[in-house]
Amino acid sequence: MSESTTFHFTLGPVQGFVSQARRTRDFWAGSFLLSWLAGAAMVAVKEQKGKIDFPSPNDNYLEWLIGKGTGKPPRQGCIPNRFKAIEAKVPSGFKPLLIEEAVRTAWWALAESIWERDLKRYLNEPAELECTRAIWERQCEHFWEIAWVLGDDNNLLDRRKNWRTQLSPEEAGVKCSMMAGWQELSGAIAPTDSHLNTFWQPLRERFITDFDNDEALCAIAFIKRRFVTGFADLRVEMPNHLNQWTLHGWKVNGQMPSTADLAAAHWVAQLKDSDPNALEQLRTATEELLGESDGGLGKLKCVGETGTESLKYLHSSALFEHVLDNKKLCPDRHKVIAVKKAIKELGQKTLPSPFYAILLMDGDSLGQLLQSKIEDAPKKISNALNKFTAAVPDIVDKHNGFLIYAGGDDVLALFPMEDALKGAAAIRVCYLAAFQKAFGKSGYSTISAAITFAHVKTPLTRLLHNSHRLLDEIAKDATGRDALAVRVEKGSGEVLQWARPWECALLPNSDKTLVIEDIAEKFKKTSAPTGSEDVAFSNKFFYKIREQFAFINPSEGQTDSVFNEDVAVSLLAVDYLASGVNDGRRNKLKIADAEALIKPLLEQCRPVSRYKENCEIKFNKSNRLEPDGALLIRFLAQKGVEK
Repeated sequence: MSESTTFHFTLGPVQGFVSQARRTRDFWAGSFLLSWLAGAAMVAVKEQKGKIDFPSPNDNYLEWLIGKGTGKPPRQGCIPNRFKAIEAKVPSGFKPLLIEEAVRTAWWALAESIWERDLKRYLNEPAELECTRAIWERQCEHFWEIAWVLGDDNNLLDRRKNWRTQLSPEEAGVKCSMMAGWQELSGAIAPTDSHLNTFWQPLRERFITDFDNDEALCAIAFIKRRFVTGFADLRVEMPNHLNQWTLHGWKVNGQMPSTADLAAAHWVAQLKDSDPNALEQLRTATEELLGESDGGLGKLKCVGETGTESLKYLHSSALFEHVLDNKKLCPDRHKVIAVKKAIKELGQKTLPSPFYAILLMDGDSLGQLLQSKIEDAPKKISNALNKFTAAVPDIVDKHNGFLIYAGGDDVLALFPMEDALKGAAAIRVCYLAAFQKAFGKSGYSTISAAITFAHVKTPLTRLLHNSHRLLDEIAKDATGRDALAVRVEKGSGEVLQWARPWECALLPNSDKTLVIEDIAEKFKKTSAPTGSEDVAFSNKFFYKIREQFAFINPSEGQTDSVFNEDVAVSLLAVDYLASGVNDGRRNKLKIADAEALIKPLLEQCRPVSRYKENCEIKFNKSNRLEPDGALLIRFLAQKGVEK
């Protein structure tokens, strides 16, 4: 074997750990801990004189891992779970098993610190302690799947992962509320077992902000919920044969916005100039109904900048109609009336829209670029990615979002629905600029995005799973990469989906404004009667859009449309004017006004895919009109609330 070879390493399950979540905090905790463990592996490689080749590690982050970090401690995960290290001198004793041992030692130390602090001391019955301890050990010991290989072939790790050597243990009893398939910690036999509540109720009362009344968690989920409390004091002494280095934790703020905070953010922010006494009355009413807020709203820029404590600590869940109408969540109807009265006294005629956005972004075809013959490609890619990930947190914050993860070419963030599209476009601009600077010209790498607009009631685990499919199968595979895919999941289960290459989705001569947002804004303004603050949106027109498109589209088996583009625009413009849009208007819309709205709408309703031919990027446009583009425009204009 040669003196120098490549060490490849991967840690998982990524989606099984990160995406199984009931709160935004669960998303964040999963990505944060995964990054921390991957960082421990990187430090262990460096301790054996290995050099991390790709991705180039964030040196300041690694300094925090060994207790030498400076500046603000890391808040988000920033290290991918997969990396390779080169210049590991095998003959001189590089030992891959020590890397795996470092990760497992770190995980076990974290798990044990939480066991000792948050569980063991409260389990008084020997039988109960023995049962829960057995579950804890089984789950913590068998959760992680670690694979590594030595060799210069870049396909080795993928081939190694196909050898499934670790199977999840058999899990009996009641299953975890967060992590599907894993047994919760009480050992209860069935959901009706009285021991289930006897075990969990004291923990819910003791850690009141960490466990909901209906939750029973497995060891993995328990760790995600409780690790923040003692992470600053965590010190993991690696065994002597691991060069005796110490892995550190640091102080982490576990406070973050909920999905309700994200949905309500702009509605709350626009109250900033209201009577302070009225604002305090609203805050008091929401707290009396649902309890104290953890201040998650204040973490979002548009609310935090108001400087108003009553808004930053408002319990946002109490602002939504589906919550106020739920007699199980809000049994005291007098307190519900008090909240509604406080909202009314602030002059608010409507409640906030219950929709927020999940953004996933991922670089396109970086593997091909990494293996290309371009001089210093790995180094240039690493430089570009480091510049990109360093800039993402500020971009997300500027657009009122909350960053869950930014590492390598991956981004996961949550936004108010009003900011998601602009935020995604801004992150793309940053990505392209980073690669242009690293390689000296543009075109070396692109990035795709998936945005899911979701109702706050929709389970997070399902949403993230669907978001990954939206990114991989629609934005990348079906649309051709360098693309944006958008999905709307309503509380009723209704789904609409739209995708477009970025070049066709953005306004001409703009890299930050999407055509579909511009159209939605124009429809909203045009549909409002003169002098009205409300949007009298033409639902009648959009309700009939499927029927109208079916009439215009080519018949089955045909390629040409029944009408050409100009005729189709005129027909739909007449239908739009006949939908009641001019009711109540002094200045009536004319046919030319309607056609100016309809023409770009139809353009966004024709599916487009991107492809490469003879090194040239081309676009294939369908002759068919798909109604989801128009329905997305209606959704954006109405903020998901049909009027």
